[in-house]
Amino acid sequence: MGRRNITHASDFILMGLTDSEEIQLVLFTLFLLIYLITVLLNAGMMLIIHLDLQLHTPMYFFLSHLSFLDLSYSTVITPKTLQNLLTSTKYISYLNCFTQMNCFIFLGATECFLLSSMAYDRYVAICNPLRYPVVMSTRRCCSLVFGSYLIGFMDSFVNVLCMSRLDFCDSNIIHHFFCETPPILALSCTDTQDIEITISTFAGSTLVVSLITISVSYVSILSTILKITSTSGKRKAFSTCASHLLGVTIFYSTLIFTYLKPSKYYSLRKDQVASVFYTIVIPMLNPLLYSLRNKEVKKALIRVTQKGKSSKHKIRLKLNF
Repeated sequence: MGRRNITHASDFILMGLTDSEEIQLVLFTLFLLIYLITVLLNAGMMLIIHLDLQLHTPMYFFLSHLSFLDLSYSTVITPKTLQNLLTSTKYISYLNCFTQMNCFIFLGATECFLLSSMAYDRYVAICNPLRYPVVMSTRRCCSLVFGSYLIGFMDSFVNVLCMSRLDFCDSNIIHHFFCETPPILALSCTDTQDIEITISTFAGSTLVVSLITISVSYVSILSTILKITSTSGKRKAFSTCASHLLGVTIFYSTLIFTYLKPSKYYSLRKDQVASVFYTIVIPMLNPLLYSLRNKEVKKALIRVTQKGKSSKHKIRLKLNF
């Protein structure tokens, strides 16, 4: 048998979602609109939380970091996707490809544990309201956020170590719209079994541990809510965690569909659709879920707007004098 041409690829080709120029133009317009809304909503959410003192609470501290992660998540993937939809040359350098992939893993793993921290916060608020200020102290909140970023970094670092051992043969075509681990592993002529086991173990552990934490928190929350006698009390308790529960359900359902299904059910088209959802759509949905259903955020927006108008009015008065 002839020897395969083993190389260290200088670049890859991202095949994208479709070859049709008409569909590419439609997707470009749609993705650009979604990305602009994502940037506006997430940056706006962080700004409102920073400016309004009444939102300086543990729940909104976590929410500001969720907005930062969603904004970063979308920015890592969407701009390159938009560029490829407009150009015939869909090259991405080896360095940029692996940077994109590892940033994606870092942000995704961090978000899993940040959502777990938010579930724990809701658990303490509903199940132990009297001890909430003590349990969810500033130090505890910072520790939970730092731990989330640390776990994300560890997952990404393991991926870097594993993927750096790969060699690539002949083909450099990635059948996806961004650099994700499975399509890149498929290009390697190195035996990837041990690498796949290692990556799957760390990624699976991140997903399962965070999901168990969220599930246990919400089982306890549901048990507490059912013990509340008044209807208004139940409604108020449920409203405090409804947005988070919906966001968690959407986020984890797409991840489970993509990564935890048996290989015999693998479908490139279905996986691409799911990938579009959790890389481009969900970062836009999260701020909508947490702002449209949240009276405190709406009131904070009004306060910040009025404060801004008041400041402008004072400046004009000073200039007139």
